[in-house]
Amino acid sequence: MAATEHPSYKVIGTRPVRPDGVEKVTGKAQYGADVRLPGMIHGKILRSPHAHARVLSIDTSEAEKVPGVMAVVTRADFPVAEDVVQDLGEGAVSVKELSDNVLASDKVLYRGHAVAAVAATSPHIAEEAAGRIRVEYAVLPPVLAVRDAMREDAPLLDEQRVTKEMGGQGSGRPSNVASHLRFAGGDVEAAFAAADEVVEREFTTKMVHQGYIEPQNSTASWNADGTLTIWTSTQGAFVVRSQVAEVLRLPVSQIRVIPMEIGGGFGGKIPIYLDPVAALLSKKSGRPVKIVMSRTDVFEATGPTSGSYIRMKMARKDDRITAVQATLAYEAGAYPGSAVGAGAMTMLSPYNIENFVIDAYDVCVNKPKTSAYRAPGAPAAAFATEQMIDELAKNAKLDPLELRLKNSAHEGTRMVNGAVFPRIGAEETVRAALTSPHYRSPIEGPNRGRGVASGFWFNAGLQSSVVASANSDGTVNLIEGSTDIGGTRASLAMQLAETLGLPFEAVRPTVADTDSISYNDVTGGSRVTFASGLAVYEAGQELRKEMVRRAAKLLGVDEAELVYEDGGVQSTRDATKRLRFSEIAAKAGQTGGPIAGKGAVQARGVGAAFGTHVVDVEVDPETGKVQILRYTAVQDVGTAVHPSYVEGQIQGGVAQGVGWALNEEYYYDESGRLLNASYLDYRMPTALDLPLIETVLVEVPNPGHPYGVRGVGEVPIVPPLAAVANAIAEATGHRFRDLPISPRRIMEETQGLA
Repeated sequence: MAATEHPSYKVIGTRPVRPDGVEKVTGKAQYGADVRLPGMIHGKILRSPHAHARVLSIDTSEAEKVPGVMAVVTRADFPVAEDVVQDLGEGAVSVKELSDNVLASDKVLYRGHAVAAVAATSPHIAEEAAGRIRVEYAVLPPVLAVRDAMREDAPLLDEQRVTKEMGGQGSGRPSNVASHLRFAGGDVEAAFAAADEVVEREFTTKMVHQGYIEPQNSTASWNADGTLTIWTSTQGAFVVRSQVAEVLRLPVSQIRVIPMEIGGGFGGKIPIYLDPVAALLSKKSGRPVKIVMSRTDVFEATGPTSGSYIRMKMARKDDRITAVQATLAYEAGAYPGSAVGAGAMTMLSPYNIENFVIDAYDVCVNKPKTSAYRAPGAPAAAFATEQMIDELAKNAKLDPLELRLKNSAHEGTRMVNGAVFPRIGAEETVRAALTSPHYRSPIEGPNRGRGVASGFWFNAGLQSSVVASANSDGTVNLIEGSTDIGGTRASLAMQLAETLGLPFEAVRPTVADTDSISYNDVTGGSRVTFASGLAVYEAGQELRKEMVRRAAKLLGVDEAELVYEDGGVQSTRDATKRLRFSEIAAKAGQTGGPIAGKGAVQARGVGAAFGTHVVDVEVDPETGKVQILRYTAVQDVGTAVHPSYVEGQIQGGVAQGVGWALNEEYYYDESGRLLNASYLDYRMPTALDLPLIETVLVEVPNPGHPYGVRGVGEVPIVPPLAAVANAIAEATGHRFRDLPISPRRIMEETQGLA
């Protein structure tokens, strides 16, 4: 551990067993597919076999005749969706496009697009009945590649769409380009003219899946009183509530969402796909309805991350990066909303570069609507930036980490969007990588190379709320509304225990449903330990004040002479007058009733996060196989609340990034059919593909949080794509600018050079 600046804590920084650990390892934890309700029936969805087609008619009559079928729904059963853009907990979302993605209306825009659904007494009957629904299509030519979709003669997914420029105004002729953003600063042309070296390159990445193991699922029960209850595996129960409310035109007060345990998400389980359909099937049938996607459905019909095209021009003067001009075009899938804006804002963030012009295009193609994936938009952008910096360093015979350090962002650096960094740890991560045992060790042998790369993620604040209540035995119930994916029950309980001066075991955290806690935004953006941690701190402070007030009654003294410290209340005048937390809690009924504290925040003071990675590879010249020999990930984690979970987040992000770099891609044929829609064909790294990933935790506390917390979950997926590519370039003498760098691509490109 390096660069630790925070004070010592009693609970924070320790490694207790997570509260949900026993249930998960013993199989008692309840996931979405485990829901069993009296009278429950099962739903199946009919999906389009075409990537682009008009829906001329849907005939459900034969499906309705199948014995055991209880209900059939199509888009005609949905209320009319308003064509308005609203913030439904996932940023700006068009309600009509949200509805269209749940069940298609006049057009299907990707293979796997849902068009109708059936509920029956068994999933097998429902599947058979769904196959009897007759849909008449007028097939249209699909457009699958982002640059093809930007052509003026490209088939249009939406004939009414025009490109929205910055400021929200639409302009020009109908286009698949949904929006264009530009960030500019300084004098780019002058910097290019004065440079010692200018490099211009193009890069591409493919759509990839988040890799969560648990399929999407939803169980809905439309009650006789008009209320709706939904059980689902989601990263945001309140997002599900708000989006279902808009799609079905219901007040949010009539919808209760119960979040189940979640088997991975990484951003992919924020949007809704099944919930409105299960709800309407339940309404029609009068029964609870459960729908669980097949693995093929997950691949074909839920949101992967964008494929991308990036063209970048970069200038160097001595040891300074003086100018960047970049064009980014990201695939949005069937409907607007790629993470290209985030890619544009993050690509230069590890550096202090004054002259830049960045154009970002959100482009619709006939593939599933993209969704977030861990630091959405940033890995592809860093893949381009970090290779450019590496190439400039090698051309100038500069150490690639020294060049990064010379140009590193620091406190006061302005991002391309104008935001100014507070205290950050970008330089510290580069220094820690430079002095790491890994970087200082030799790399020897043929066909081997070492690569480095840096990365950045904003981290999010948003809204969080918690309630903490004291029990008579001195324990505390912590009720929160953020889905626990990576151990946030533990990280929040640890912060409350630290605030109250109690042992970790005294705090009992629970994730509640939407009727049981105030609003909470999604578990995403690396925000929960930070933002919900702020709410926990507020609740803890309120509890401390209440404990002092109650102790004053029990001790018969004035509140002004009491202080809360070390898990109890102490008189500043008489050392014998002290009550432990448990003693005060046990007598709550005698001093005014239940003791509770609440915290509700619109979290400010988000701490940006940075990482620098070092990787050694060996490339087999006969097969093109890349072996990861050693990997070290350095990251500024603010304060490592639970170091084991921090290390696990970093290692998991690296594993996903390595997969993205070497093997993972959505592979489509010309008709828009996904050819690798299963984990048998979609190649993800296994334990056999990776060494033990070494982590170096740099702790530069975030000044916007009482315990210095920064989000840690997303930065580690940003550098690996470029770090691996830079290592392969050194090992082979050839630079690969298209992902994945698969054995096939290595053999084709290196043999072509020979």
